[in-house]
Amino acid sequence: MPLRLLILTFALGAAVLQTRPDLPDLRWLWLLPPVFLTLGLLPNSRWLKPALILAIALFAGFFYAAWRAELRLADTLPAVWEGRDMRLVGRVDGLPEKTPRGWRFVLRVASVDTPGARAPKKVQITLASFADQVFVAPRGGQCLSVTARLGRPHASVNFGGFDYEGWLLERAIRAQGYAVAGISPADSCRYSPLAMLDGWREAMRDRLNGALVGKPYAGVIVGLAVGDQGAISDAQWTLFRNTGVTHLMSISGLHVTLLASLVFALVNGGWRRIPRLAIHLPARQAASLAGFVTALWYVAMTGFGLPAQRTLYMVGMAAAALWLGRIDSPTRVLAAALGLVVLIDPWAALAPGFWLSFGAVAVLFYVGSGRLARPAVWRQWLMAQWAVTLALTPALLSMFQGVSLVSPLANSFAIPLISLVAVPLVLAAALLPGPWLALLAHGAIALTMTGLTWLAALPQPVWHVASPDWRVLLLTLLGTLILLLPRGIHGRWLGAILFLPLFFPIREHLAPGEFRLDMLDVGQGLALAVRTGDHTLVYDTGPRYASGEDAGARVVVPFLFANGVTRLDGLVVSHEDGDHSGGAVSLLVSQAPVWRLASYPLAGAGKCVAGQTWRWDGVDFSILHPVARFYDEPGFSENDMSCVLRVSSPYGSVLMTGDIARLGELSLALLPAKVLHSGVLVVPHHGSGGSSMAEFIHAVHPDTALISVGYHNRFGHPTPETLGRYRDAGVRVVRTDKAGALRIDFKAAGRIERYANTSEKSYWQHQ
Repeated sequence: MPLRLLILTFALGAAVLQTRPDLPDLRWLWLLPPVFLTLGLLPNSRWLKPALILAIALFAGFFYAAWRAELRLADTLPAVWEGRDMRLVGRVDGLPEKTPRGWRFVLRVASVDTPGARAPKKVQITLASFADQVFVAPRGGQCLSVTARLGRPHASVNFGGFDYEGWLLERAIRAQGYAVAGISPADSCRYSPLAMLDGWREAMRDRLNGALVGKPYAGVIVGLAVGDQGAISDAQWTLFRNTGVTHLMSISGLHVTLLASLVFALVNGGWRRIPRLAIHLPARQAASLAGFVTALWYVAMTGFGLPAQRTLYMVGMAAAALWLGRIDSPTRVLAAALGLVVLIDPWAALAPGFWLSFGAVAVLFYVGSGRLARPAVWRQWLMAQWAVTLALTPALLSMFQGVSLVSPLANSFAIPLISLVAVPLVLAAALLPGPWLALLAHGAIALTMTGLTWLAALPQPVWHVASPDWRVLLLTLLGTLILLLPRGIHGRWLGAILFLPLFFPIREHLAPGEFRLDMLDVGQGLALAVRTGDHTLVYDTGPRYASGEDAGARVVVPFLFANGVTRLDGLVVSHEDGDHSGGAVSLLVSQAPVWRLASYPLAGAGKCVAGQTWRWDGVDFSILHPVARFYDEPGFSENDMSCVLRVSSPYGSVLMTGDIARLGELSLALLPAKVLHSGVLVVPHHGSGGSSMAEFIHAVHPDTALISVGYHNRFGHPTPETLGRYRDAGVRVVRTDKAGALRIDFKAAGRIERYANTSEKSYWQHQ
């Protein structure tokens, strides 16, 4: 049984654990002794014994990951201390992140000074700044004391969306919260080499920022030097995504590998020319050691971030193989690196970078093996670009709902300029005094950006398609293996046929009169999508978050792309409150809605007025509020002027109410029952105490009420009084803070409901 196959099976078992909604009972491990006994007693056979060995490897990987998960989940915040103040002392882990509203940092807790309180080992704290409050900003590696109000990890759960809770789990961050006052230095933390490293990285960040004041790409330089990407603007990130070079604008696996390879080549060539050195230590061993030390140093500059760590393990295994002279099988090196990554980080399967990096290396090994002649360097470069692009396109579409069509061309000049010119200059600037090296690196970045800007201006630089399912991914994997076979093998073109399902995804068909409602989990805000047979409408766009991101870019747009929607047929923004309109700009830029309505001035939008109606695919849409004269009459608040939309068909109806309060509800309650009655009601103003009057609930006469609300939000929504009114009316309430995103299909066969927390739940969510 090849060791490579056993390692791969072990890693697969660990990956399978990360897809499970619950952890298994570790008592199943008692089955191992009898299984090993059975294995020893079995006669040699062609398939039975190897199959049992592989099953044991799969079992071992699965339960190893489960054991590690139990240990990590045990480090939790007691439920009784959620939302209560506690005094923490600890060191800032990594570099603090500057946000539009203050700072966010990870604290490695050394002690809890509040009697009876207990906190996890690592917590994430937000330090908000206000006009009347001045405090000293936190610094990397600093020992400080802070009074914080913590909660257990909780994040939005959407169908196929980014799993922020899983991201926190992999980094062992087991509580989140905010400082109720400023921070103060402390001196009771134990000595930590990592803290010294973070302090050095903080000083390096300050020095580079000082040398590049006013330079447009200073944030990229700092990201390449110390792994801090906070100063890279949203516009720059959009440019990087559209041209497929995002992986180059931070300390990525490619930079670490190329830098280590460059040092290896230089040391190997120079060492051979000094006989006295070569006699004591062969050049290949000296070069492999120098390459690994370089990679270790560069990864240390990131604060040993997890993505960079994975690359370090791969480089380490390659260096060990070179040192030992065992370089005959690259796949053995790759398998060893895979096993080491999974042993150290069994949650690696949660990271897209894990699959993309190992997949890219595996593809390069595949296309580089079995060739009778070594092609020219330029041909090797083109072959590598083609192979990686072809192989990773299905994965990129599955993970990010899009792939850059100009990526191969962009990477062809960006990789040399960034990895081989800018990165060495940045590292030299980190070690040597003076600003001139940093300025030279900035010039290389600026040259790269000129080319990227030109490519991004081309028509349709990014191709979006509905996320493929696992069957399509398997077909494209097989097609990739066939297409990348060596020249001379007949029938390679057949591999292209297996890619056809990727270009023509099968979407669920909605018959005339049928429609689907998706309430996305955006926290304290609202975002809804309505899809008919051939049309899609978005009602409200979610909030803008404290980090500076907005729900439009983070949740709504990826959701639309994943479902094959590349342009909206309509957009309705109920009113201007940030929790409803925060993502509007992102949708306007990304989706370019055919038409739009709003109750406030919005670019290209008409004014929503009661009486506006349209019909899509047998489904009726009606604006019920506000009446035109309300725009000119005093007394109606911004909330009460929310656009109210009713969607109906023979198979059901839903009423979307924005943030209307008492006046808006009274106005609607006067409408005829046939106009207002709706089976599903999107609860006004997130269930606040000043909304959802009993008279309004009775007038709408729903059987189900949907509340989009943030977990433990500071407004106390929904209030107990509001929930009581729905309960008294016999209305079932579903909340996004408990159910995650929810989907309701209004079909001829009846109403079908689905909840993200049930269908896509993972074992770490809401622990």
